[in-house]
Amino acid sequence: MTDGGKPDNPSRKRRRKRHKPQSRSESANSPPPQLPLPHPKRRKIEGPSTSKNQLGFLQKMRMRLSGGHFRMLNEKLYTCSGSEAFNLFKNEPELFDVYHAGYQEQMVHWPEQPVNAIAKWLRNQSSLKVADFGCGNATLAKSVKNKVFSIDLVSNDPSVIACDMAHTPLDSSSVDVAVFCLSLMGTNYSNYLQEAKRVLKPSGWLLIAEVRSRFDPNTGGADPEKFFEAVSQLGFSLVSKDFSNKMFVLLYFKKAKKDSQVESIKWPELKPCIYKRR
Repeated sequence: MTDGGKPDNPSRKRRRKRHKPQSRSESANSPPPQLPLPHPKRRKIEGPSTSKNQLGFLQKMRMRLSGGHFRMLNEKLYTCSGSEAFNLFKNEPELFDVYHAGYQEQMVHWPEQPVNAIAKWLRNQSSLKVADFGCGNATLAKSVKNKVFSIDLVSNDPSVIACDMAHTPLDSSSVDVAVFCLSLMGTNYSNYLQEAKRVLKPSGWLLIAEVRSRFDPNTGGADPEKFFEAVSQLGFSLVSKDFSNKMFVLLYFKKAKKDSQVESIKWPELKPCIYKRR
C-alpha cells in the first residue's frame, strides 16, 4: 500500500516509465533519426544507362521505319514510269525527303561517290552548260562553276526545276552536257535519254553513272553492249567507259553532229536496284 491508501501497481509504473515522452527541450535538442540513403554510385549508373537504352531502342525503331519507307519508295521509282513518279511526289512531296534521306544513308557506305567523279570531269570544262537529270539535292550544281540546270521530280530549292524528266522546259539544243547520275530509274528510262538528246547541242556530251549490277548479265543485269548499241541508234557514239569502280560504272557518250531518226530502238531492261528487307 502507498501513503494515499491505493494499491501499488508496479507494472503500471514500469509502462509509464517505459513510454515516458521526451520534454520539449529534449526533443528540440535531439538530432533527427538518420535514414539510410541509396548508394550514390548505384543511382548514377542505373539511371542514365536505362535512359540510353531507351533512346537507343527508339532510334533503332525510327531507323527501321525510315529504312522501310526508303526501300518502298526506291522499289516504286524503279518499277513505275516517270509520270507516275512525278504525280506521286507532287501529291505527297514529303516522301521526296524520306527517299533522299534513305538515299544519303546508302551513299555514305560507298567508297567513292559518282557525282564527285562527274564534278571532277566538269571542273576542267567550266564553260559548258549542264542539265542534271535527277539532281536530288543539287549536289552537282553546288560542286562546280558550270551553269547547271538541276532537274528532279520535286523542288526543295529555287534552283531546281520540278518536272517529269521525259518532258523538261529546257529549250532544244540549249546545253552542252546532259548528266544522269544514278537516275535512269523509271520503266521508261529511254524517254529520259530521248529528252536529253533533244536539249543537247550537236556534239554535246551525255554522261551516265549507274549502279554496276544493272549492267552485269551474270546477276540479271543488262548486257552493256546492247545498251551501248541502243544509245548509239539514238544518235550518240560511245567515247569512253569506266568499269573500274566496284559500285558504279561511268559512261561517256557524244551526240552526233547531224540529227538521226530511228523509228524503233530495242532498249534492254535495266535491272531494278532493289534493297533487301532487313
